[in-house]
Amino acid sequence: MINQSEIIDAGTAVKVRWSDVEARFHAFWLYDNSQAADVRHPGNGQRLITIDQVPLEATLSKAIVIGDALEVTFATDGKTLRFQGHWLRQRIYDTAEKVTDAEIETWDGRLGERLSVHDHAHVVTDSRAKRDWLSNIRKWGVARLTGVPLRPGAIADVARLFGFVRDTNYGAVFQVRSEVSPSNLAYTNAGLQAHTDNPYRDPVPTLQLLACLENSVDGGASIVVDGFQAALTLKQESPDGFAVLSGYPARFEYAGQAGVHLTARLPMIELTPLGELRCVRFNSRSVAPLTDIPYERMADYYRAYRHFSDIIDRPAMHLSFRLQPGDLFMVDNRRVLHARTAFSGTGNRLLEGCYADVHGLNSTLHALETELGDVAA
Repeated sequence: MINQSEIIDAGTAVKVRWSDVEARFHAFWLYDNSQAADVRHPGNGQRLITIDQVPLEATLSKAIVIGDALEVTFATDGKTLRFQGHWLRQRIYDTAEKVTDAEIETWDGRLGERLSVHDHAHVVTDSRAKRDWLSNIRKWGVARLTGVPLRPGAIADVARLFGFVRDTNYGAVFQVRSEVSPSNLAYTNAGLQAHTDNPYRDPVPTLQLLACLENSVDGGASIVVDGFQAALTLKQESPDGFAVLSGYPARFEYAGQAGVHLTARLPMIELTPLGELRCVRFNSRSVAPLTDIPYERMADYYRAYRHFSDIIDRPAMHLSFRLQPGDLFMVDNRRVLHARTAFSGTGNRLLEGCYADVHGLNSTLHALETELGDVAA
């Protein structure tokens, strides 16, 4: 609940106080973000005014608290607007600390003690179970399911529970199994270092799903690693190494299929303009010759690259599990790396995979949270 409001800075802003925090909001910001029918379409919520219609010199003549709402009146045109307290609190920008997403929590191998394995049938029929499953991606970047139907293509139905399958040169749904002449090293029985998928693609698929249809081999354990935690560890152990991997673009390339040549020029550790972690790209199989680092910094870059790799390979960073038929795991491919140990040539190991986009998942999750009363509409 809002406790108090106060017009400040000669009417150009208002200070709002809650019991535990206070924040300032500019008058022009309030005008631009009005939910009134003449500013926002009542049906789709899209803004009806353009930036040139926002009065940057707007001032306030009144600001009062009514219940848990702030009501302000503009001196410039007499317009009165009302903002719900919870709405304002979720959009506070008057802070020195900027967090990419307050829901994000970094982790190491001990996450296995907290990460639940959700039942597919329950997720399909129960909104709370579905919300809990999807919220794992937002918080930890990894989520697990069991009881997925053992039929080809079922993984695409799982993706459709929250969004849409993203088609690529590998197909809408692809199989991961040993092949005599593989187009990708994933299609062998070799162990794979923890990596993110498709760093040679821009934009990168933001979600990857892998489902187990058969697994009777020795070995082949699945491993996931929090790339954000690895990057923060690098920053702590080697600030210059972190700076060089985030400050210069790497080059990634894939040309393993006829008629396909994919390239991207992006940093291994990508930051927002505010310095927040945005994306980790790590896949040594797909690194092209690095040509964007100055000669004087190339040795530093390779030392940082090796250091980052060593951190990712630390057993303490690994969450390991063995997939059984009907098991599925999903990762935020901008953040969480996945790996597998080598497996024997006897028996069969067959996984199906597909890609999807996190925006659909976040949209579905927000709708579920609104339906269940977790967040205000």
